[in-house]
Amino acid sequence: MSVSVIEQAKIQAQVLVPLVKALQAELGEARANALVRTTLGDLYRGYGEEFWKARNETDLGKAVSSAFRAYARDDALAYDVIEQTEDVFAFDVTRCAYAEFYKALGEPELGFLLVCTADFATAEGFGPDVALTRTQTIMQGAPHCDFRYRRDPVGPR
Repeated sequence: MSVSVIEQAKIQAQVLVPLVKALQAELGEARANALVRTTLGDLYRGYGEEFWKARNETDLGKAVSSAFRAYARDDALAYDVIEQTEDVFAFDVTRCAYAEFYKALGEPELGFLLVCTADFATAEGFGPDVALTRTQTIMQGAPHCDFRYRRDPVGPR
């Protein structure tokens, strides 16, 4: 049986939280966070590319919905789908076990850095015509996370 994404995040936090804190102490918070964001961004962008190629799906709503179910597995997330079409997948996360976990650790800022920022890099891996907009997260204290994936059929400008 495969390990769920929430369990992977908890396991990774045992190493990443002390590592990031050490980097912050050595390099300063801004520089360390930028380094972590860039490094993890490259990794998650690659995951997004691999997922998109493996799915071989032209329907953005179906593809992103499928990917998101993996992150929600084991009751990790509760969410409401707002819109799902061939070019849109919009949803609100109303409960987040990732945020609950990092809040219990007393490290919601690191949770945002290590978990939430991966969402944008992963979306970039879906291709240049897919964009993610999110204005708030539970991890940062909002009542819900507002994910809005949209495909621009024309592509980037």
